[in-house]
Amino acid sequence: MIADADGRVDAARYVASCNCDERPPGEAITLLVIHNISLPPGEFGGDAIVRLFTNELDCRSHPYYRTLAGLRVSAHFLIRRTGELLQFVPCTKRAWHAGVSSWRGRSGCNDFSVGVELEGTDDAPYTEPQYRVLAELTRALQSAYPISAVAGHCDVAPGRKTDPGPSFDWPRFRNTISR
Repeated sequence: MIADADGRVDAARYVASCNCDERPPGEAITLLVIHNISLPPGEFGGDAIVRLFTNELDCRSHPYYRTLAGLRVSAHFLIRRTGELLQFVPCTKRAWHAGVSSWRGRSGCNDFSVGVELEGTDDAPYTEPQYRVLAELTRALQSAYPISAVAGHCDVAPGRKTDPGPSFDWPRFRNTISR
């Protein structure tokens, strides 16, 4: 897996999201933020996540989606339960994934991070293919950018966000990226 000079990863299926903008000039990518998402909550598969990130979600099609009306969000990557890797925003651009956030005294984590969504919930175990692809992606991104830390959304937005949740096996993940 390789991240090219334009911030695209060769192993990912690219689906462009307009929910992004330019990073501040000279801003280095030093943080990877791990999230989870399922739409509707607790349901896996389908195209709702892609539709949300591309502003094509019909918010009238499910009662939960009404809470998302007008929301403009994205992440750089989504790893499905099957291990399928999708990319929505080139790493060279700022995806809108972390919201109000801070890491080690710096606010606005979207400026200096890459966001990776795992299809899942806080309390459902993640799959073997997800851990494998996340490790490969993390190593590829660390090779391309000066990423010095990996954090959960819960770490950059404590009290506001809980993902990737207690079901995410941090020791297992850290072991796989240190190889």
